[in-house]
Amino acid sequence: MTSSFQEADKQLTIQITEEIDHHTTEKLRRKMDYEITRFMPRKVMLDFSKVTFMDSAGIGLLIGRYKLAKLLGGTLEVNHASAAITKVLEMSGVVRIIPIHSVNSEMVG
Repeated sequence: MTSSFQEADKQLTIQITEEIDHHTTEKLRRKMDYEITRFMPRKVMLDFSKVTFMDSAGIGLLIGRYKLAKLLGGTLEVNHASAAITKVLEMSGVVRIIPIHSVNSEMVG
């Protein structure tokens, strides 16, 4: 996982570089929470361009980071989600609260 913060826009971009499942979510949660509370961004952009798999544990991870960002006065979005991940997020209803931008640049939800 890598992250970058743009001071001018107060935007934190987090690129997730691994599968998101019950084996990886705890480590990802700790790292993401640290970065979000460290920078307190107005917008958190999660770059899913390198995520090849996500299960229900990933849904919980997203909702928790959405709540943290909102608590700190920010928003959260997912960018570059594959068609398979976008489908999981649509079926779970996550797209109703978190903006999802799929790999073909379409906004879902």
